[in-house]
Amino acid sequence: MKNYNKYTYLITLNNIPGWGPKKVNQILQLLINKSILIEDLFMYDLAQLSQLECFSKLDLEKFEESKKELPNNSFLVENLISQGFSIIPIFSKEYSATLQNNLSNNNAPPILYTKGNLQILKEKSIAIVGSRDAESKSLQFTDNIARIASKEFKVIVSGFAKGVDKQALDSAIKYNGQSIIVLPQGILTFTSGFKNYYKQIIEGNVIVVSTFPPKAGWNVGLAMTRNQYIYGLASEIYVAQSAEKGGTWEGVLDGIKKNRTVFVRKPDSDEKNANNILIEKGAIPVDFEGNIINVETKVINSDKKNNSKDQEQIKTVKRKSNKIIASDFIQPLF
Repeated sequence: MKNYNKYTYLITLNNIPGWGPKKVNQILQLLINKSILIEDLFMYDLAQLSQLECFSKLDLEKFEESKKELPNNSFLVENLISQGFSIIPIFSKEYSATLQNNLSNNNAPPILYTKGNLQILKEKSIAIVGSRDAESKSLQFTDNIARIASKEFKVIVSGFAKGVDKQALDSAIKYNGQSIIVLPQGILTFTSGFKNYYKQIIEGNVIVVSTFPPKAGWNVGLAMTRNQYIYGLASEIYVAQSAEKGGTWEGVLDGIKKNRTVFVRKPDSDEKNANNILIEKGAIPVDFEGNIINVETKVINSDKKNNSKDQEQIKTVKRKSNKIIASDFIQPLF
């Protein structure tokens, strides 16, 4: 078999049908643990592959079939490198630690295709998310948060969608901040975007990231998958406006479930959105400038292991000098 660039083997492995991030990352971790080069893996015969615990009979068939794609993927890698793109494996030092920590190896994408300043992936970051048809006050909130974050040297993560996502990116650029554009498509199909943001990319203020096959066009499925990577690349999440369904809603609920830091704009009484519902579900309410609003929430805890009585936990969250102070009080119900 012809020898190829290591990235050719990596892309071939990542593109095997039916193999998600968990499976691919498991194999990559195994290679590291056993000090096996990925190019050597593709040279193994069936007997050698069978000795590796992560390969089932069906896996072996898919792996052997994938080798037919090596020549095409070799040309793809040459094309990417010649155009200045970076190919970042999950266990590379350039890979976003925030993304890997937030999603774990079960869900973090095995490869990041990027163009721009890689240092941005290592900085503290926030995502400002919301509806595509967001109202003007939500867009103004987005602008305020982007202004404050840029002043504090925090990177803005943007999904490059209409509405809040695009406003977050535009505001970060306006305030001379840094941004991560997370694509819902392959990085080679973002031609017009690279032209529009050429200046910011060259100056080191924008990095474009895709997790999908480089030639993949936009589709709804990729856009929905992309949402988890927007949230995953951020240390904090700010919600400008959410409906009671859709990508923003699902992403925020998942963030709350995973104990992520999620701030939601407290809506005015006449607004028709789901912001208050998200706050009731555990998100932290903030005002128009991103300041935490004093709230008092009641949470019922049940200790099943010790069969103890239910307890009422009252948590008071206060804002003082830009720091969050949380005071927890446990009071028995009976």
